Amino acid sequence: MKLQVQGREAYAYTGGKPFDPALPCVVFLHGASSDHSVWTLLARWFAHHGHGVLAVDLPGHMRSAGPLLPDVEALAGWIWALLDAAGVERAALVGHSMGSLIALQAAALAPDRTTHLALISASYPMKVSDALLATAREAPQRAMAMVNAWSIGTHASKPGYPGPGNWLHGSNLALMRRVQAGTPDANVFLQDFEVCNRYAGGLEAAARVTCPVTMILGRADQMTPPRATREIAAALKARVVDISSGHLQPAEAPDATLAALRAALT
Repeated sequence: MKLQVQGREAYAYTGGKPFDPALPCVVFLHGASSDHSVWTLLARWFAHHGHGVLAVDLPGHMRSAGPLLPDVEALAGWIWALLDAAGVERAALVGHSMGSLIALQAAALAPDRTTHLALISASYPMKVSDALLATAREAPQRAMAMVNAWSIGTHASKPGYPGPGNWLHGSNLALMRRVQAGTPDANVFLQDFEVCNRYAGGLEAAARVTCPVTMILGRADQMTPPRATREIAAALKARVVDISSGHLQPAEAPDATLAALRAALT
């Protein structure tokens, strides 16, 4: 589905169903160097079970036109502009990693329009090491390989989604490279990690959130380890669900992630 948002074309995957703004809406927000495709299983389940689904490509990522937006606050505003363009008054916000920060800020920006908030592989603050930022600046392909190794807590994907034989490590690295190549005039990888690193408004945002909040965390997550979530979880009065996974929960533990999300949005 294509929309005009803030004067530029934006793309959202609707889960294999025509989007109906009259249905309860779920918005999926991807993480750094990623796109809507990471949400395929979850988006399709909700679209086929009575929801309107918008799994977005953030500005400058794959099918949504650039430029890249500079910070979490601007991205949160863009989300509500997209929902306005889609004719949606209220929505549940689901974010993974960088997307969790955007979802949090968006929920704070419009608490009366946010029905539920689900934060997957989330932490706050989401600090990034100086070494990784330097590598991302000088040799982004090498930085992608580093993040890929840290993000995956298992050796192979489970039978189910996306299917036996899928190479989890290879497909995730290929996605990061494809997103990077899709905006040749910018270093998307570096920009996304700088956006995470700079965000300092999480606790202030949490104080403005009024909807039910669920945090879905991976026990083996090295990128946003569960121990880094305690303060923000307490501030949000969040229900915390931990599952056996690394950072890429929708791909590594799809069934458990879907079950947790179904409970979160009920």
